Amino acid sequence: MLSRGGTAIKLEQLPRSDDSAEGERPSLFRRRSRSLALAAVVVVAAVVGVSLALTGGDSEGGSESESEVADVVAHPDQSPPRELIAAGQVALSAYYTTKLVQQPGGDAVNGREWSLYDAAAKRYEKTDWAWLDVAPGMKTAAVLEGDLPAGRIGLLNLSTGKVERWIKVDKGVGGVQFSPDGERLVATAYDDNPDGLFRDAPVRMDGADGGEGKEMPGPKQSRTGFYVIDVDSGRARFSERPAKKDSLAAMVGTGRQDFSWSLDGKLLWEQRLDQPGRNYYDVNGGLKPLPQQKTDQIFPPVVASPDGELVTGGFAGGEDGEIVSAVLDAKTGKRSGVVPGQQLLAWADDTHLIAWRCDPGQCRPGKGEFRNQLILVGLDSDEVTPLSGFRKAEMDYAGRWTPVFTRR
Repeated sequence: MLSRGGTAIKLEQLPRSDDSAEGERPSLFRRRSRSLALAAVVVVAAVVGVSLALTGGDSEGGSESESEVADVVAHPDQSPPRELIAAGQVALSAYYTTKLVQQPGGDAVNGREWSLYDAAAKRYEKTDWAWLDVAPGMKTAAVLEGDLPAGRIGLLNLSTGKVERWIKVDKGVGGVQFSPDGERLVATAYDDNPDGLFRDAPVRMDGADGGEGKEMPGPKQSRTGFYVIDVDSGRARFSERPAKKDSLAAMVGTGRQDFSWSLDGKLLWEQRLDQPGRNYYDVNGGLKPLPQQKTDQIFPPVVASPDGELVTGGFAGGEDGEIVSAVLDAKTGKRSGVVPGQQLLAWADDTHLIAWRCDPGQCRPGKGEFRNQLILVGLDSDEVTPLSGFRKAEMDYAGRWTPVFTRR
């Protein structure tokens, strides 16, 4: 039994399942086709944004949990998922994989390939959008097309699969995110593709013996600022906020430095790359003091419970081999408990979370820690509900998928 005081838990072995392949089907959301060439270069991005999102709860074809969480839909035999995964207030609205694509002249793009939940077809469909974010309620998605940065933002109707309106921008944008109420967008502007790797911005990789290796194309820190856009009217206000040229973006292998919304939608923040924590801004680009919560300094970025009282913490396993992560008091930063999982991703409700966890029977450093699946866990129970199948036991492979959760 697990309480908010952090009582020890017993981890059971989870059923085995590996990434399952499925033939490509016609997609409601596919606008165009393009040929992509996979390069034999691996680039690891150290900062991964995880957003909260969801759809209407359809339990048809899924397995319901015996926990108190409403509308649990699980498919522990599917990885990546083909049918809806959801629990409580959130659902897996989309997921993406990354693929390195060689460009003319020696450049490359480490872009995302998105799959989006199609409520009519009741399955996830591959798309050709370069970037997307799903609004709370799962009715609309903001999409970017073509080679980033894009000159317009599409508002995609998820019922029809058609773009109902385009919002044009003067400065190209490389990422968009809906505000918590779905009424505004923040769109981060760049001069160059934030996922690009450029021959004229080389980085030197360490050799196998620890010495200097060969030069590789590297990212460019080309962020110029951000737009705050009213979704209904399309009115957009741009604020200059260029990237800091002395940041560690090149070291973590990415030029992407997107802005995100605070939990209440009043502020915007960027993840700091020089140390754990965030920089906060008002919607006009003015730098704001850090909030008082000590949890703001945690890396990776925290995710707050719906009531705002708790936040996700980092991995808390010790020498005893427990695979657990901490849950913290949002104001004090003190540990309130531990729950199973390597990484806590989203809150299903105030007392249940969705997490990644590897199979306890096979999870060992250097072997098995990357073979993980989505699970549903609770603060006051030792019950673990598998939601998806396992990803392969490799940190880097072309099909390794990353979930995006949205409030429904």
